[in-house]
Amino acid sequence: MKENEAKRGLREKIFRVIEASDGNDVWSSLYDYFTMLLIILSLVPLAFKETYKAFEIIDYICVAIFIVDYLLRWLTADFKFGKKNVLSFLRYPFSFMALIDLVSILPSLTVLNASFKLLRIFRLIRAFRVFRVFKAVRYSKSIRIIADVLKNSRRALASVGTFAIGYILVSALVIFNVEPESFDNFFEAVYWATVSLTTVGYGDIYPVSVAGQVVTMISSLFGIAIIALPSGIITAGYMKEIEAQHAEAEAARSNKGETTDAETPGEVAEGKEAAEVIAEEAAVAEEPAEQDDGDSAAPTEQAADR
Repeated sequence: MKENEAKRGLREKIFRVIEASDGNDVWSSLYDYFTMLLIILSLVPLAFKETYKAFEIIDYICVAIFIVDYLLRWLTADFKFGKKNVLSFLRYPFSFMALIDLVSILPSLTVLNASFKLLRIFRLIRAFRVFRVFKAVRYSKSIRIIADVLKNSRRALASVGTFAIGYILVSALVIFNVEPESFDNFFEAVYWATVSLTTVGYGDIYPVSVAGQVVTMISSLFGIAIIALPSGIITAGYMKEIEAQHAEAEAARSNKGETTDAETPGEVAEGKEAAEVIAEEAAVAEEPAEQDDGDSAAPTEQAADR
C-alpha cells in the first residue's frame, strides 16, 4: 500500500514538472525552457541542404529526450485528464498534443526511414519534423491565448470561412466562363480566385479581356473585406481574453489580500485571552486602592463622633 502511494506521489511530481508551468514552480519553468531550446535546436538541421555529423548527433539527442518526454506524459495521463483509470492511458495517445509529439518523433527514427526506398517519400518524412514547432504550443502562454481565442470564436470564423470558400468558387465559375481561354481547367480558375481574394496577385495566371479584368477588380475589392473579417474577430477575441485574464489576476490578488488581513480563529482567541489577563490585573490593582480608601475614611468618622 505504501509502495503504491509512493509511486503515485512520484508520478504526480513528474506530472507537475513536465506539465506547462504557471510561473510558480521553478523546476517546471526550467523544464519548459529546456524543452523549448531542444525544439529550436532540432529544427536547425532543416535549414541546411547538407547533412553534417553534428546535426545527426543533435537530432539523436533531441529525439531521445522527446521520446522520454512522450513516455512520461503517457505515464502521467491520469493526472492530466483527472480520471484515475485505464481509460486515461488509452485516451492519451489519441489526444492532439500526443499526436503532434508522435509525428515529430517518427521521422527521425532510422527504422522507419530505412523502410522507405523512394527519395521523395524520404524527403516528405523529413519535412514532418517541422511539426516539432507545434510542441512549443504547450509552453508558450501567448500561443495558448490565441488557441483559446480561436476555440471561442470558432463559430464566427467558420461562418466567415464558409462565405470565403463560396465566394472563391463563384468567382472561379464566373471567370472560367467569361474567359475560358486563359484557364486550362477549373482548378486554375479556383487558384486565380484564391489569389485574387487574398489580394496577392502573383501574375502567373491573369485575365486579358476587359470583362475578365472587371471581374478581377471586383473580386479583389470584395477580397479585402472578406479577409478583414477574420482579422477583426481574432483581434476582438484576443483583447477580450487579455482583459479576462487581467480581471482574474486582480480578483486573485484581492482575495489573497483579504485572506491575509482577516484574523484567524487562533488570533481571535489569543486576543480574548490577552484582554482577560489585562482585566484581571486591573481588578487586582483596584482592590488595594479600595482598602486604602476604607482605612482613611474610618478615622474621619471617629473624629466626627467626638
